[in-house]
Amino acid sequence: MDKFSFLNAAHTAFFAQLYDEYLINPDRVEPSWRAFFQGFDFGMESAGDGEVQVVYEDRGETKTVDVSEKMRKEFEVVQLIDGYRTRGHLFTKTNPVRERRKYEPTLELSNFGLSDADLNTEFESGELIGLGKTTLKNIVNHLKQVYCESIGVEYMYVRSPEQVKWIQSWLHRNNNHPEFDKSQKLQILKKLNEAVSFESFLHTKYVGQKRFSLEGNESLIPALDSLIENAADKGVNQFVLGMAHRGRLNVLSNIFGKPVSDIFSEFDGKDYEQDIFDGDVKYHLGYTSKRKTDNGNQININIVPNPSHLETVGAVVEGIARAKQDMHTPDDFSKVLPIVLHGDAAIAGQGVVYEVVQMAKLDAYKTAGTIHLVVNNQVGFTTNYLDARSSTYCTDIAKVTLSPVLHVNADDAEAVVHAMNFAFEYRMQFQSDVFIDLLGYRKYGHNEGDEPRFTQPQLYKAISKHENPRDIYADKLLKAGVIEENTVADLEKDYKDKLEDQLITSRKQENTVITPFMQDEWEGYETADEEMMMKVVKSGVKKKTLEEITKTISTLPKDENFIRKIKKIVESRQQMWDEDKLDWAMGEHLAYGSLMLEGYNVRMSGQDVERGTFSHRHAVVKSENHEHEFILHNFLDAEGKMEIYNSHLSEYGVVGFEYGYAMAQPETLTIWEAQFGDFSNGAQIMIDQYISAGEDKWKNQNGLVLLLPHGYEGQGAEHSSARMERYLQLCAKDNMWMANCTTPANMFHLLRRQMLVNYRKPLTVFTPKSLLRSPRAVSSIDEFVNGHFQEVIDVDGDAFAKAETLVFTSGKFYYDLLEYREEHDRNDVVLVRVEQLFPLPVEQIKEVIKKYGSKDVVWAQEEPRNMGAYSHLMLHMPETRTWRVCSRNMYAAPASGSSTRSKARQARVIEDVFNTNK
Repeated sequence: MDKFSFLNAAHTAFFAQLYDEYLINPDRVEPSWRAFFQGFDFGMESAGDGEVQVVYEDRGETKTVDVSEKMRKEFEVVQLIDGYRTRGHLFTKTNPVRERRKYEPTLELSNFGLSDADLNTEFESGELIGLGKTTLKNIVNHLKQVYCESIGVEYMYVRSPEQVKWIQSWLHRNNNHPEFDKSQKLQILKKLNEAVSFESFLHTKYVGQKRFSLEGNESLIPALDSLIENAADKGVNQFVLGMAHRGRLNVLSNIFGKPVSDIFSEFDGKDYEQDIFDGDVKYHLGYTSKRKTDNGNQININIVPNPSHLETVGAVVEGIARAKQDMHTPDDFSKVLPIVLHGDAAIAGQGVVYEVVQMAKLDAYKTAGTIHLVVNNQVGFTTNYLDARSSTYCTDIAKVTLSPVLHVNADDAEAVVHAMNFAFEYRMQFQSDVFIDLLGYRKYGHNEGDEPRFTQPQLYKAISKHENPRDIYADKLLKAGVIEENTVADLEKDYKDKLEDQLITSRKQENTVITPFMQDEWEGYETADEEMMMKVVKSGVKKKTLEEITKTISTLPKDENFIRKIKKIVESRQQMWDEDKLDWAMGEHLAYGSLMLEGYNVRMSGQDVERGTFSHRHAVVKSENHEHEFILHNFLDAEGKMEIYNSHLSEYGVVGFEYGYAMAQPETLTIWEAQFGDFSNGAQIMIDQYISAGEDKWKNQNGLVLLLPHGYEGQGAEHSSARMERYLQLCAKDNMWMANCTTPANMFHLLRRQMLVNYRKPLTVFTPKSLLRSPRAVSSIDEFVNGHFQEVIDVDGDAFAKAETLVFTSGKFYYDLLEYREEHDRNDVVLVRVEQLFPLPVEQIKEVIKKYGSKDVVWAQEEPRNMGAYSHLMLHMPETRTWRVCSRNMYAAPASGSSTRSKARQARVIEDVFNTNK
């Protein structure tokens, strides 16, 4: 008997369940049943009333199956349930100040083959939503409560049946409505009062000053409060939060416990207590707080400093969170919780959000799930949401990682807290991202001095008449008998009295005190000035230690097979040691290995860094048969470990992540390498806002290393220049190091110096390409053992004592000049390398000039005149303006696309250097 012949005699609930599973994930349903349900969905009308055509694709047959009216109705109810699950969020009451857009088709019964006549009919399909057999009326009412009130839920695109079932089970508890007890409701009211009263107090005391208030989204505060309390109860002890300016001061005060007296000092515009610190506007500053939750759990919470570039901070949050996970809870990432607050226009409009979201499941960057919370004002600066995105929701980026989204009416405080509880439990259960779209409004303009009615007159007419979330909630509690008439007034008076006391205290303080971010991680580190940065650091390593490292990284696991080329490359490391000629890769490897033996960790990421873009590094080797991965450095008997990861094709997001990682782990040598240095301009915002200025703005040290392949080898405009002029233009006082090394040993000492000093500065290295295998760019073992980093290299010696021309250059161009000098026997020209471009070693350069006394002093660079280091030299050493300059002409593009033209230009510059008759 055909399996469908008993369809109408069997228990309909079974088939309803089966059909429901088909709608959620067709591939999990047995093929013949899948064919039947496809027939029901697409062939009902053509086959006739009550009949379904089942197509057996595997044997090319079609069978007609009779379906009773009762069974057909059951399936239509299942479709109705599926309709609410997939489209219910479009018909919610989530917008507090204006009507929602209209969407078609609606969830009317007629769109599912049902009518009002069916409302009192009982259906087995009620079991799918936890009601058991019940009337269609009860089913519809339940679905509306779950999916169409203050919370709209998007999740049916999630492909994991386990996750879908978990979500559905959670939502159908209490009809997706909270059931808080009296104490919980009073806590929500308390935090709402703090949020509302804080803003009104500032609005009164600092009239017209920018504060980017939270008004219209104050329910964020009880939501964050609930999240932290619940998470701490479940074992989370570290929180890393990133957000832009909107509502930041409110969060700092009412969640992080930052003394409001400090906030008032910032409003009063007082100078900072330290002269060397320029600071930042009050709504960009970071803060770290150790506190106990109401249940007595000790937690560490961090709000990351951020620039005005809104979504930039998300990448930094993930890096800090991962660093804390690696450091404190490597076996349970869930104990560190990253939270990112977005703006609706920013999350929809800025590409870095996509770069960061793509990190969620990658080994290099995963953080066991992030809670993303959008403070949705329905407007970006003055731009209406319809002009700010093409997508239906600002949160549609969540679908990239199949993360559920909850859209919540910000006026319904309990619903907001309820949604946050869902988000946290989902994150902990599945180690996955989850998004909350907190749909509110912005009471004033972009800032408190702005006039929003210029661009949104109707919206702001509605907002002007709208009650705040606290008063809405208080009225609800009053009607329910939870609070008394004077409860809110008393709460507000007590809170504002405390603020008034803090204001008086603040006015007695002369200066603003900025608390450093993440003090614990940076305890014991010094603040360094330029003089400290120029001190010689002893970075040599004993020969025996280097020999041990070489042996380890020259030996492949014996029980694995590797391709012949890998064997040759790895074995050549020992050969280089034996021949006392160590290349660039060995310089790197020995630096990493020696630091690991001294207790430091090494972390590197970037595009293709495991082998290196130019196949020089091979820090990760893979077996031929099984592609088992091995980092040979980790076979050292070392306290430190090495982690190196190929990144996704991102610069902005990855550099932000690694900056955050380095901020939280100063004992780790954290490196980002660009595929080509030219591509680092994709991370320019991170470089401008964090790397170059973070210490000056926020008192944050950071030791991130950027390796940027640079050099003119005829590879075109996008594969020649790391645009060093841009980096050098950002250099000032003591903010970072810039280097353009020419020898493996100098690179070795540079990387070691980065960790051996008792402070941290960002380091950018313009690394070579052709020199990676050049027989000239090698170093002896003695240079690793006895040397230190040389800011200036002058090796020409007595043979050039009377040379008329003294040439200063940097990087790979030195070897081009050296080759020409040797070919033409030009001992009248001295070649000196400037290896450190910032801080510029001015005194050493002057000593070299004095030593040779040459009349013709030259700066030579392969970059065009308007690029490279020339303008930097003139800024930091004015006497260089009198030097003869040899370079390409000024160009808009860094290099020609023609290799022939590029070689000709290079040759002309070299000839110009040696044309001493000019």
